[in-house]
Amino acid sequence: MEEKLAALLARLKACGSLVVALSGGVDSSTLAKAAALALGDKAVAITARSELLSYDELADAKAMARAAGIRHILVDAHDLDNPDIVRNDKERCYHCKRGRFEKLCAWARENGFSRVADGGNLDDKGDYRPGMRAIEELSPMVVSPFMECGWTKADIRAQARAWGLSVADKPSAACLASRVVYGLPLTAARLAQVEAAEKLVRSFANGQLRVRHHGNLARIEAEGEDIPKVAAYRAEIAAVLKELGFTYVTLDLGGYRMGSTNEALSKRRGAF
Repeated sequence: MEEKLAALLARLKACGSLVVALSGGVDSSTLAKAAALALGDKAVAITARSELLSYDELADAKAMARAAGIRHILVDAHDLDNPDIVRNDKERCYHCKRGRFEKLCAWARENGFSRVADGGNLDDKGDYRPGMRAIEELSPMVVSPFMECGWTKADIRAQARAWGLSVADKPSAACLASRVVYGLPLTAARLAQVEAAEKLVRSFANGQLRVRHHGNLARIEAEGEDIPKVAAYRAEIAAVLKELGFTYVTLDLGGYRMGSTNEALSKRRGAF
């Protein structure tokens, strides 16, 4: 890790000045801390404020910027003004990432910053992530230092622990749009449904958890050991989720799977 950290800090210093896209997760928070160490006031963190970002994630981003000792700026992403995002097809993540990072690049140019960084790491190559294509298209202005320096998720968590960052063991938390089944248009109301539903169900589960939005049906994914806990409170959970607007509430016996909404794509086409 000492060699990897030295290589990362050297890569960040070589940028000269840097905007870090900060979501509040462990990847971007650790990158923000590294950027602050490598570049001082020549590094800044920016969080895109949007209906796709939960209140808790926004709060974490603010807290992590303070912990990293980096200047923090909020910009309004206006994601739901983009029909390509609202359509919510399999390219949604590409359009969202492209639009957000174009805004960050514009801000960087206007304010004299030479590069924009995202927190992608080597483990991100193992899932269907069209947003990675947007990052590649915006190169060399947009860089992925963790990928360039060979960092995995485990490396990032280990470094976050070494720095005492509170997000070191924080579960991965993709944006709220990732909970909405492909083809169901994104609306502020649907995203708010997901956020409220997950906040409730999390009070009965400790591990990774998702409430997937299938229109009038909510599909709860919890880790295996948490499934009995959620099931034990099924009546209470169902009652609240129905108040939120769902007609049916289900508990997925397959448990939590990262990117489970992509399973429908692989079944239709046989591959991503």
